[in-house]
Amino acid sequence: MRRAVWLLDVDGVVNVTRPGWGAAPRNGTAHVGAVEYRLRWAPALIDRIRSMHRAGAVEIRWCSTWCVEADQVERLFGLPRLGRSWTHEMSTSTAAVAKLAAAREVVAQGQPLIWTDDAETPTSGPVHEELTASGRALLIAPLPNRGLQPEHLDQIEAFAASAAAGSDTEGADALRVARRLLGDQAG
Repeated sequence: MRRAVWLLDVDGVVNVTRPGWGAAPRNGTAHVGAVEYRLRWAPALIDRIRSMHRAGAVEIRWCSTWCVEADQVERLFGLPRLGRSWTHEMSTSTAAVAKLAAAREVVAQGQPLIWTDDAETPTSGPVHEELTASGRALLIAPLPNRGLQPEHLDQIEAFAASAAAGSDTEGADALRVARRLLGDQAG
């Protein structure tokens, strides 16, 4: 049984302007040094992330410019300490390179990959093909103002369950189902 590794971004994925989910969003403040950042998220999204973590369904790693200050977002969201893709500060441009490197590392280690990032997750092209060629990677690039939605979490849960079952065939089937859920008929 291999758990999928979920590389989870913050801004544009969890922290969004219009999270939806059928309930009022929550707001809070995170601090990075003396600077305050206002974050907004859907409580139901956080509940599902927390549930998947507690169940051991996935190994969640922050893959965000927030990595160094991830304790701030974990406190706000009420999440336990999650893994970090890196432990030193990075600029947005440096983080883009580090995010792709983190995704490639997961794939190179033979682990199933879930990568959710509004800006850096490729939706087509050579890097997308490289990461998804084995059928063991689920790449989701949500709309930056809406972030992850219930159908994305349905996709992630289905993919994680098939990865845990340990079958590449099941993983490919789950990926096809996930693509259909998102309206991608190419899969």
